[in-house]
Amino acid sequence: MGVATNGSAAEQAPAPALKFLIYGRTGWIGGLLGGLCAARRIPFAYGAGRLENRAQLEADIDAAAPTHVFNAAGVTGRPNVDWCETHRAETVRANVVGTLTLADVCRARGLVLINYATGCIFEYDDAHPLGSGVGFKEEDTPNFVGSFYSKTKAMVEELLKNYENVCTLRVRMPISSDLSNPRNFITKITRYEKVVNIPNSMTILDELLPISIEMAKRNLTGIWNFTNPGVVSHNEILEMYRDYIDPSFSWKNFNLEEQAKVIVAPRSNNELDQTKLKNEFPELLSIKDSLIKYVFEPNRKTSKA
Repeated sequence: MGVATNGSAAEQAPAPALKFLIYGRTGWIGGLLGGLCAARRIPFAYGAGRLENRAQLEADIDAAAPTHVFNAAGVTGRPNVDWCETHRAETVRANVVGTLTLADVCRARGLVLINYATGCIFEYDDAHPLGSGVGFKEEDTPNFVGSFYSKTKAMVEELLKNYENVCTLRVRMPISSDLSNPRNFITKITRYEKVVNIPNSMTILDELLPISIEMAKRNLTGIWNFTNPGVVSHNEILEMYRDYIDPSFSWKNFNLEEQAKVIVAPRSNNELDQTKLKNEFPELLSIKDSLIKYVFEPNRKTSKA
């Protein structure tokens, strides 16, 4: 391949046209992603096939002729991941069989798959103590097996390492500026009777979903910790909520032992290392700055101090 010189056709050639095929139309991230594509005038289509049905996926790709495929489908459980504990076959079918089938079909067609995965496959340990600032890296082996949901996600992440066409994005405790959405982490914890208070890595979708589109444009693959740098605790978020949204808001804390009495499966708490994503996207804001810019300032209902 020759090197382009000044004024060459290679330099002046327009960027290749994009066409995205998105799975997860009825899901939160899938819906937001479609909205972003529409706003940016990126042609896209939603996949109609079941992820575990190879023939249906192939038909979707034949019909859409995409340049990239995004997977925001899968099972998280309603109202929460405790559902997966009693629906294990359904969870495996969607989160493991379905994701692997889609990755395999995309590989056969020479397509990059952007897969929205989870970072809830780690928990603080002796090498990554809470409050230390030492986060889990992309190459670290998952150590959280407290919930069946997380087990399936860790399982499929390991298997997807064998697919060179897959970009795995580890999302955690996703937050958006839509504070009415019941899937929003902020909305969830403002409605809980009591909350734990543990610092965690989290994903501000308003900032990071556009970055995932850019990652597709760059054909990036491999595993990426897809959270904002740093950690934020439940109480810090609720303090912001009180200061920006509702001055009368109050909440109660309880500890992990007390929480365990009202949930079926333990929850993951961790910090993910952001070096890799920050190097690729230096403009990425810290979790607290991103919360203010993308979530609390746009929703502010209190007068500024």
